[in-house]
Amino acid sequence: MNIRSLTRGDGVVIGAAVVLFIASFLDLSGYDCPSGVDCSGFSANAWDSLSILTGIYLAGVIGAALLIVSRAMPGRKVVGFELGQFGAALTVYALWTMFWTIIDAGDAGAGLILGLLATLVLAGAAVATPMVPALKAPLMGAPRPAQTPQPAFGQQPGQGYGYPGGQQQYGQTQPYGAQPDHQQAAPQAPQGGGAPAGDFTPFWFAVPVARPLFGEDGAPNPIAELAPGTWYLAVEQRGTGLIAQTQDGRRGVLQDTTGIQRG
Repeated sequence: MNIRSLTRGDGVVIGAAVVLFIASFLDLSGYDCPSGVDCSGFSANAWDSLSILTGIYLAGVIGAALLIVSRAMPGRKVVGFELGQFGAALTVYALWTMFWTIIDAGDAGAGLILGLLATLVLAGAAVATPMVPALKAPLMGAPRPAQTPQPAFGQQPGQGYGYPGGQQQYGQTQPYGAQPDHQQAAPQAPQGGGAPAGDFTPFWFAVPVARPLFGEDGAPNPIAELAPGTWYLAVEQRGTGLIAQTQDGRRGVLQDTTGIQRG
């Protein structure tokens, strides 16, 4: 999975899951053992209790893993729920179980206290990421397109893939929907006196955040996910959306084109 497809909320989820896993090795009880008394039972960690381990610590870590995997496989489902929804439900379940466990404990140790904080952050990030713009922002910014040397005087730009007719200036970006520069060359008429091509000129673009790519047949499930930091080719306009082509040759409809960066 492209790390640039991760959001800030995903980064919080990963960090909280790591802290929760570390907390599973710490003592569950903070009982101060008197001298001369065997208190080995009070120094147990989550790995000594199967119910606490699976109901809290592993549930939270597995939920976080499902949330991250859902970025690479959008549309996949588990028992009728999407991976991301199922993962978020597991993190909330881990927080709920931890809350009542720490209340029931007479003297909570570092393992429970740190675990409560970790599950609180984990569940909060899992639920809030789809709704909070700050958490939906990319974890790593999209790189700028590579600068291509300008052709020598008197030579036409190469007709590279994604720049048909040499209409797009190399190394130059503009927001999608902006009017082209009047100094750019006008489209040439096709050979043989045929009718000119449509007004749409294919161009490279990058998305600001991960966005689904739907099939051209109108199916509701995405066929791929466009990740920030990767350049895709827009080959056609479909209403308010774009027909985009991925690097492996798949084509689909990008319905949300707001904020895309044109290369």
